[in-house]
Amino acid sequence: MKNAAGGPPKLVVAVVGHTNTGKTSLVRTLTRDARFGEVSNRPATTRHVEGTVLLVDGAPLVELYDTPGLEDPMGLLEHLESLRGDRRCDWIDVIREFLAEPAGGPFSQEAKAIRQVLASDVALYVVDARDRVLGKHRDELEILGRCARPVVPVLNFTASDEARTAEWREHLARINMHAVAEFDTVVLDETSEQRLFEKMRTLLDPFRPTLNALIAERQRQRDGLVQAASEMLADLLIDVAACRLLVPEQQIDERDESLERLKRLVREREQQCVNALLDLFRFDGAEYAADDALPISGGKWGSDLFSPASLREFGIRAGSGAAAGAAAGLAIDALAGGLTLGAAAALGATLGALWSSLGSHGRRLVDVFQGFTELRVADETLRLLAARQLDLAAALLRRGHASQDKLRLTGEAEAARSPWISAPLPDEIAEARYHPEWSRLDGSAGGDAPVADRTGARDRLARRIAHIVGVPSARS
Repeated sequence: MKNAAGGPPKLVVAVVGHTNTGKTSLVRTLTRDARFGEVSNRPATTRHVEGTVLLVDGAPLVELYDTPGLEDPMGLLEHLESLRGDRRCDWIDVIREFLAEPAGGPFSQEAKAIRQVLASDVALYVVDARDRVLGKHRDELEILGRCARPVVPVLNFTASDEARTAEWREHLARINMHAVAEFDTVVLDETSEQRLFEKMRTLLDPFRPTLNALIAERQRQRDGLVQAASEMLADLLIDVAACRLLVPEQQIDERDESLERLKRLVREREQQCVNALLDLFRFDGAEYAADDALPISGGKWGSDLFSPASLREFGIRAGSGAAAGAAAGLAIDALAGGLTLGAAAALGATLGALWSSLGSHGRRLVDVFQGFTELRVADETLRLLAARQLDLAAALLRRGHASQDKLRLTGEAEAARSPWISAPLPDEIAEARYHPEWSRLDGSAGGDAPVADRTGARDRLARRIAHIVGVPSARS
């Protein structure tokens, strides 16, 4: 039927199938809602019909209904056969007669599911592709075929090595079901999701505008996620690259304390970015356990950013800058260390007069020669920071909201890993080095540089990151 606003017709979808095949998982992944329903390895977890919606431009355009599992399809099929006294009677009339029976009978769960199918425009029949094709599956498909509604079989868990995808496709073709979709609810693949919508579109011509709008909306959503994540990562890298702490020569004994403060500021800033990414992708950090490939535990990295082991984990070799920081992942510039305080101050005054036109570069040299030691994050740590966050963003992009496994990396993420592990850091990072006023780690962002300068560098870096993280969505 048409929406009240006169837009595309609202599509009602029933998600059906045997118990424990991933029906609730499918709804979670389609809605990007990890809290919908209950996902469990126990059979018959869903006992009632539960509904939710898919929004397009803020309007509910698709209604999804998760249904109880078909627990005894063989018994139900025999019962329906017994109700059909006249062989010329339409099966849909037999189905309606069954649904008119008093509630609470032996097929009460099946009745809930079938009643929702009749109230819907299409049924998604979810199959665990790891299962062998059994008689119960044939009976379920026979029952659904008698409900006078289009049925789209959805092969779930196809990413598993145990999936029997070809076997299932062959069986479905034998019963004249050719609009079959493969959609793994654990490993999110926008291409597979789009193909699912396209399969539905082939059977639902009146709802073609609805599904076209949904496909376009999902492409916009993914592009928006990539853009937002890229801006978060660019902000993080500029904040950390630009940050520096100056320690006066007369307070050199406090250098170690300043080193620890700088590390704390960077760790806290990285954690802010992790929290923001998890929130952006609608995941709860508390759901994650530590993993060897991507050690996120409780929403936090399990390995320390300033640990030499973390550098080795990502194949990053510590250079002289990191060595100067005593393997702390920090760089120390102490050019004035061999000068007296007075000599350094005098030289600094001369440099200030000669190099005032150099802006930030000149100020940095003046600070050093006036008797300050500069503490900053080493390039190696910036490489590690970029690699960790790029890998996290790539992993979240492909993680289904029904996944109960650890957050981990695959070969795809390896390919998407930061190119700056061995290649030079991007120009925007080098530029940020000379603009300490760009950093917000110590609350000094803003400074005397125009905000547009930092924003421009952030946007250019974000575009680089988007090319790394965001493999373009498939276009219809």
